[in-house]
Amino acid sequence: MSNPSRRGALKLTAGMALTGAFALTGCGRGDETAAAKATSAPVDDSPATGTVTVWAAQGDADVLDKVIKPFKAANPDATVKITLIPNGEYYTKLQSAVAAGKGPDLAQFFPESQSQFLDPSILRPVPDGLVDKSSFFGSLWDAGVVKDVAYTVPWYAYTYALVYRADLAKKAGVRAPTTWAETVPFFKALQGVGAVRGLGADIGWDVFNGQDVAMYAWQAGGSLLSPAGKWTLDTPAMVDALQYNASFFTSRAADTSGPTFLDAQPYFVSGKTATMITGPWVIGQLDAAAKKDGWTAAHVATAPLPAGASGSNSFSAGGSWGVLAGSSNADASWKLVRYLTKPDTQVAQYKAYSSLPAVISAWDDPAIADQPLLDAFLTQLKNTRAFPQVNTWQQVATRLGKEMEAVAKGTESAAKAAANVQSYADSLGTGAK
Repeated sequence: MSNPSRRGALKLTAGMALTGAFALTGCGRGDETAAAKATSAPVDDSPATGTVTVWAAQGDADVLDKVIKPFKAANPDATVKITLIPNGEYYTKLQSAVAAGKGPDLAQFFPESQSQFLDPSILRPVPDGLVDKSSFFGSLWDAGVVKDVAYTVPWYAYTYALVYRADLAKKAGVRAPTTWAETVPFFKALQGVGAVRGLGADIGWDVFNGQDVAMYAWQAGGSLLSPAGKWTLDTPAMVDALQYNASFFTSRAADTSGPTFLDAQPYFVSGKTATMITGPWVIGQLDAAAKKDGWTAAHVATAPLPAGASGSNSFSAGGSWGVLAGSSNADASWKLVRYLTKPDTQVAQYKAYSSLPAVISAWDDPAIADQPLLDAFLTQLKNTRAFPQVNTWQQVATRLGKEMEAVAKGTESAAKAAANVQSYADSLGTGAK
């Protein structure tokens, strides 16, 4: 199973001034003239021809050349040249190439952190009729849309769910929590039967923690942006979200000093922790962490996230594709994108790298449908939202992560943290003109 967390890439993005590409191209989202001119010709069913240059981040794209062999066979006059770039360098290199006018034809993006690229000066709009947007998880499609224009097409999907030690839950006589009120008692019950900590919490206190508190705010009935595009972070829902996250630590169900990200799975396997709030990639990695085939099937279960006052929302994430505005072979590039989103291709990508499909119907294939530990992720993907499609979201999320640390460690109130984040976000704005 892949690990698409991309901590390095997202940290770089969050720490950068994300206006570089826009400033150099001279076009922003408020440039209605450029937006009006941004068109992509319809894509027919004739064979693709010419060369398509593709840039992608190392990880799920490592098997891309293998997955597209049928496309190459069906389009013998097309050449696909794939360049894989380390995660931690990917967006930096892509932004520099875009600004210099030397980008590829087709580039991979990440729905949770692609907003700075969603502009007609950078990406071509998705041609009408290329794909059926209703075939994808809705929030993944929405993550590529700005002002009713779609710029990216989803490729693979992930979200967060609850992964827990089923053997310990059985021993404790408890079921997975379905509400916030049940969550800490569930963690404590697993501690009562041998786990050192009930939850192996993420303690990076970074952009990823900010994503966590955003989904908790949604669960509490909040939003991150108003309909008018203003930040709405200093709200009762955000305070509730920060307090909910802090309760994991103040109850001593989780520890503010560990595990680190790389230690999460060894801790879970050894019983130092009993649950993780994490993505589906861990399912395919736990046998290796336990050094025993079949360990996962015998010890692990999954469940959707516990619901707050307004439900069990999580966030949508994964991979997507976009054709650059300067592409010299947009027609063949879109034909490759269309191929990559066919259900059979989505299943082939899963078999090659365990990338979970962004196309809903592909989940019906036995290769995926017969994996019971993935059921919770499918349920959760149907109840997700896209992060704000504004240039400064990664910076705001990073600040949220830092404020979460202060609340979890008891050095700041949740109300103060929410006010601090609101003030910071207001000072940044959204990057829109």
